[in-house]
Amino acid sequence: MLRAVSLTLVILAAGVSSALADPQADDLTICRDRQAEAQARASACENLLKADKLSGKDKAIALSARGNTQINKRDYDHAIETLSLALDLDPDYVVALNLRGLAYERSGKEDLAMADYNLALQKRPAYGVPYNNRGVIHARRGALQSAIDDFSLSIKYTPKFLLAWTNRARARTLMKDFDGAIADFAEAEKLDPSAPQIASNRCITYGMMGKFDQAFADCNGLIERQPKNVYAINNRADVSMMKGDLDAALKDYNTAIQINPNNVRAHSGRGQIYERRKDLAQARADYRAAAYSLTKFDDTEVARARAIAQERLAALMPQTPGSAPTGRRVALVIGNGAYKNVHALPNPPRDSKLIASVLRDVGFQTVISVSDLTRDKFFDALKAFAEEAEKADWAVVYYAGHGFEIGGVNYLVPVDAKLAADKDAETQAVALEQVIAAVGAARKMRLVVLDACRDNPFAPTMQRTLSLKLVDKGFSNIEPGAGFMVVYAAKHGETAMDGDGAANSPFATALAREIKQPRIEIRKLFDIVRDDVWAATRHEQQPFSYGSPPGREDFYFVAGK
Repeated sequence: MLRAVSLTLVILAAGVSSALADPQADDLTICRDRQAEAQARASACENLLKADKLSGKDKAIALSARGNTQINKRDYDHAIETLSLALDLDPDYVVALNLRGLAYERSGKEDLAMADYNLALQKRPAYGVPYNNRGVIHARRGALQSAIDDFSLSIKYTPKFLLAWTNRARARTLMKDFDGAIADFAEAEKLDPSAPQIASNRCITYGMMGKFDQAFADCNGLIERQPKNVYAINNRADVSMMKGDLDAALKDYNTAIQINPNNVRAHSGRGQIYERRKDLAQARADYRAAAYSLTKFDDTEVARARAIAQERLAALMPQTPGSAPTGRRVALVIGNGAYKNVHALPNPPRDSKLIASVLRDVGFQTVISVSDLTRDKFFDALKAFAEEAEKADWAVVYYAGHGFEIGGVNYLVPVDAKLAADKDAETQAVALEQVIAAVGAARKMRLVVLDACRDNPFAPTMQRTLSLKLVDKGFSNIEPGAGFMVVYAAKHGETAMDGDGAANSPFATALAREIKQPRIEIRKLFDIVRDDVWAATRHEQQPFSYGSPPGREDFYFVAGK
C-alpha cells in the first residue's frame, strides 16, 4: 500500500512538473534548431517574437525565421525589413545575410543580392548555399562559367544540396557539356530519386543531345505522375521543337496555357510556332502575352523566354505611317458585376457604361464595351482588343469589378471564378500582365485603368495551399515598363468606394467629368482625378498612377482649346 501511495505521489509530482514546464523554453529550443520541421520552427519563433522577451542572437534567429516565411509568401519588402532588423542585432549572422540576398534577388535588386551573398561568403567561406544563389544570378545574366564555378563550390561545401547539383547540370547543358550534365543529374538522383526537377531538366539535356527517346522518357514519366506540371509540359514541348515536331509542341504549349493562361514560356514557344507557320497575327498575340512584366524578377527560363518574345515582337510589329495629333484611339471597357460565386457588384456595369459613353463622346474611333465576362470570354475580349490596338495610336482598357493580389501577382476576376484555393488564381483569374499585353501593341499611349480595388470576397473562405501572401483588399504596388501608364482607383493596399444607391463610384464620376475637359494633359488629368476623389470621399480613397506615357509628347483626351 505504501508503495502504491509513493508511486501515486511520483506520478502527481511528474504531472505538476510537466504543467509548470516553460513553453517558451521549448519554443526557444525548436527555434534555434534549423533542422526542425519547418512549420513547427516557424511557429515556435513567431511565438517567441510575440512574447517580446528575446534579445541579441536569439532574436536575430527568430527574426530570420520570420523573414524566411515572408520570402515563401513572396512578401519580399517585409522580408527585407525583417532580415535587416535581424542583422542589426547580429551582423555576423550569415543565414540572415543569405536570406536577405534571396529577398533582394526575388524583388529584382540583383546588385544588392550579390552584395549580401558576397558578404555572407566573406564571413563564412565554407557556407554552400550563398554560392548556389550567386550562381543562379550568374546563370540568369548569361555568365555560365561563373555560374558553374559557384555551383561547384556549393557542392564542395554542401555535397547533399540537391539544388546545386541540378543547377550545375542545367548550366552545363547550356554550355553543351552534356556528359558533365548527365553525371550531375545522376548524383542528384542518388540524393532524391523522386525529385521532379531531375527528370524535367534532364529531358532538355537529352533533347539538346539529340537523344529524343531518352528525353521523352524523362518528361513523359514525370507528366504521368504529375499531369499538371507545367514546367515539365513546357520542357516536353521544347524538346518537340528541337525534334521539329511542331504539332506535338503546339499541343503541349496549348495544354500549358490551358492550365495556366499566364504562362510566359508557353506563350513564347507557341508564338515561335505560329511565326514559323506564317500566322503572324497569332504569333504577335502570343509574344505580347509573354513580353510584358510588372515585376523585376524572372526565373532563368522565364527570363530567356520573355527576351525571345520581346525580340520577336519588335521584329514583327507592322510599320505604319505617322498619325494625326490625337491619332486613332481605341478602348476596351469591362464591367464585371454579376458574380456567380460571391456577392454581386452593382456599380461596375453602371460605371463601365458611363466611361464607354464618355470615350465615344471625346472621339475614340472604337470603344468595345462588355460586361460580366467569364474567364474564356475575358481572354477572347483581350485577344480581339489587342488586334485593334495594333492599328491604333492610343489603347485604353478600363476595368471595373473584383480584383486582388496573391503572392505579388495582381489578378482581375471573371464572373465565373470560384477561387476555393489560392492556387486557383492562376487558372481562374486574369493576371494584370495580360491586360498590359493587350494595350502593348499601340504605337503611343498605352493606358490601363483599374476600378477594381475592392475587398477580396474570396479571402475568408479561400484555402491557403501555397503559403503565399494573400491580401484582403486592393492591389499591390507595380512597376510598368516604359511607355505604359496604369491607374488604380485606390492606392495599392487600399479599397475603392462604391457610389450611394444608383450613383456611380466616386472614381468613375471624377474620371468621366475630367476626360471631357479640353487641353488637360493626361498626367495632370489623373492628378486632378486623384484630388477630386480624395475630396469627395473625405480622404478615404486616393487613386494612384504608376508608370508614364512616352515623355516626348503630350496626350489629351480632348485636344481642343
